[in-house]
Amino acid sequence: VVAPLFSVVLPKYQFKGANKRGIPVSRDPAALVAKYSDPLVYTGPIRVRTGHEILKITAHLQQNMKNITVPFFVLHGTADTVTDPLASKDLYNKAASTVKDIKLYDGFLHDLLFEPEKDEIAADIIGWMNNRLQSRSFDW
Repeated sequence: VVAPLFSVVLPKYQFKGANKRGIPVSRDPAALVAKYSDPLVYTGPIRVRTGHEILKITAHLQQNMKNITVPFFVLHGTADTVTDPLASKDLYNKAASTVKDIKLYDGFLHDLLFEPEKDEIAADIIGWMNNRLQSRSFDW
C-alpha cells in the first residue's frame, strides 16, 4: 500500500537488510567470491523504487501467465531461497505456450550458473535451444 508512495517520494532510499551475510545463492564458495568481486554485480541494499518495480512486475506476471505463448525453458534450483521454485512450476503450468519445458535441479540454489554443476546446466540450456532451432518450433 505504501510502496507506490515511497517509490515516488524516496525512490533511492535503501533498506538495510536484516541478514547482513546475505542469502546463499550458490553452493560453490569460489564462484561466490568471483561473483561478488565483480564490480558490475550490485551488492548494496535494495532501493525503494527497485523493490516497488519488482512487486509490480511480479503481480503483472501472475495475472497474465495464461497469455504467455512464446517458447520458454524454466530452470530452478529446488533449494532456492531467493525465489520460490513453486512460482516456476506455476509459470510452467499456467502459461499457454505449447513449446515449454521445465527442469528443477534438486538441492541447487538461486544462481544456477554459479553452482558447481554449471557446465551441466549450460549444456541443458544449449541443448534446449538447439532442439528448438532444429525442430523449428517457432509457432508463437
